[in-house]
Amino acid sequence: MAAVLIDTTLLIDRERGGNHLEQLLGDRDRAISVITVSELLHGVHRAKGATRLKRQSFVEHLLSAFEPIPITEAVARVHASVWAGLAARGEAVGAHDLWIAATALAHGLELATDDTGSFQRVPGLTVLSTS
Repeated sequence: MAAVLIDTTLLIDRERGGNHLEQLLGDRDRAISVITVSELLHGVHRAKGATRLKRQSFVEHLLSAFEPIPITEAVARVHASVWAGLAARGEAVGAHDLWIAATALAHGLELATDDTGSFQRVPGLTVLSTS
């Protein structure tokens, strides 16, 4: 069974004590994008005081368990194609979500998320969600 690319929303849910990730994926192999790394670290940098220390500890522990999938030329080619197709239909997906979706497509991965709105507009992307 192929690994599943995890969107940031499920990791934030886990930080907050939720278990959507485990409910959705069980023991399936998991991967993250470098974009997710940036989003998680952005949350660390925006937090203050004790919340920042707690969040930083959570994020660093989480990141130690993954080798994030980088943005490569193959991912960029998929990104450009999907972006152009969405634009031709007058649809949009957030910039970060579009990179995450392109990463999943380029690597033949399903995408696990709690934010299906944007991702469901991406042709060919299999979206797994608890909602």
